Amino acid sequence: MVTSFRLPPQSWAIAPAAVTGWGGPCHHARRPFFVLADVAANARRKAHGRTASVLSPLALEAVRRIDALFDIERRVNGDSAERRRQVRQEASAPLVTDFERWLRQERPKLSRGNDLAKAMDYLLKRWPAFTRFLDDGRICLSNNAAERALRGIALGRKSWLFAGSDRGGQRAAVLYSLIVTAKLNDVDPQAWLADVLARIADHPARDIDELLPWNWRPASAPHSQAA
Repeated sequence: MVTSFRLPPQSWAIAPAAVTGWGGPCHHARRPFFVLADVAANARRKAHGRTASVLSPLALEAVRRIDALFDIERRVNGDSAERRRQVRQEASAPLVTDFERWLRQERPKLSRGNDLAKAMDYLLKRWPAFTRFLDDGRICLSNNAAERALRGIALGRKSWLFAGSDRGGQRAAVLYSLIVTAKLNDVDPQAWLADVLARIADHPARDIDELLPWNWRPASAPHSQAA
């Protein structure tokens, strides 16, 4: 059993971007192109004993085109969703259209088993997901942030096997839920837990909601700020 702490409606302001769908495989798509370009450079250096790198032209071109999209994203990072959508429509959409045309033009020139062809196929098969960010400013060009958020779960799976008992697992689930709930509400989990544990014994049970992460204020903060 996993204990969860439900956020009030206003806290779901972060949710729409997540529920609209996948933000695209851009960072996954870029990686194989970058690796192939780097492998080609290393092979050329070993063969000729040169320090200058001569990259695989097609792989390098793909990396260049994807990086151009990320350059645009850096300019609008932190802007409103509507502003990001507007800039993407004006600046990114033409680059994406040209990128697709280039991929479909170059792909038939490669054999099926070619590593570069596999990288192209990966991206082309997921093209609708990749291009979805153009029409929705809430979606990120990559889902690195989501993957980082899940990394703790992936790293903790083995540790959870040794909770000791069902009760120990339930207690761990409660603690993880408390910590993640605090993070989702931009609250320092350590500060929140320390303050709540120090106050909860004398805190009226009828006012327990005041100690939940989305309502919590440090004991030193004026009571009027709790709203």
